[in-house]
Amino acid sequence: MSMSRRKFIKNACIAFAAQAFFRGANSWAQSSDYDFYFTRLSYESGDWEVDERMPANVLNSLIEYTSLRVDIKERIIPLSDPAMLNAPFCYMAGHRLVQFSDAEAQNFKQYVENGGFVFVDDCNHDIDGMFAKTFEAQMRSLFGEDALRKIPNDHPIYSAFFTFDGPPRTSIELNGWGDDLVHNYLKAIIVNGKIAVLYSNKDLGCEWDYDFRNKRWLKEDNTKFAVNIVLYAMTA
Repeated sequence: MSMSRRKFIKNACIAFAAQAFFRGANSWAQSSDYDFYFTRLSYESGDWEVDERMPANVLNSLIEYTSLRVDIKERIIPLSDPAMLNAPFCYMAGHRLVQFSDAEAQNFKQYVENGGFVFVDDCNHDIDGMFAKTFEAQMRSLFGEDALRKIPNDHPIYSAFFTFDGPPRTSIELNGWGDDLVHNYLKAIIVNGKIAVLYSNKDLGCEWDYDFRNKRWLKEDNTKFAVNIVLYAMTA
């Protein structure tokens, strides 16, 4: 990645921070020390507190590979709390039931339609599992029957920073748990030509759930795709 490209990305992210189209009085724009922070959404119905080391690992990668000013602390915000509307990026995951309360549904829909980005990861990596079935039902209820669709493997998210020919395979997709399939696609809800909800059945969060200091043992850093996801969310 050239220095000019890094400068472009940083400037684009700062410009994103300056936009006020979905920020209130207590907005993230007041957190001027950072270009990016990681928000995990808690929700009442399921086990949202999964993959506890993943956020720190992803944040480390953003610091290592980009020039973003990154808050190293994960922020956990209830989906029912209007404060989540101010986040530049949200993460949601789990294994169990997804059944939004009225406040959760309202905030999720408002956030997505106003330009937010949510990365949702099915920790079961199972298209027939509880999380997949109930989360997808929630999306149909909020955005319509066909809103959640497969994205092509040449989508710009796969070249937003590093280059991939589709979603990278995870080490746990063929481990005999889940649906025992390699998911060679991701799904998304598109708003105004941009991914607003990125949805994975690959259990990427579990793949990235290790102490970032152990990356030195990997032949290839498997969190590079996480960098793509964040940079796409911030600049597309």
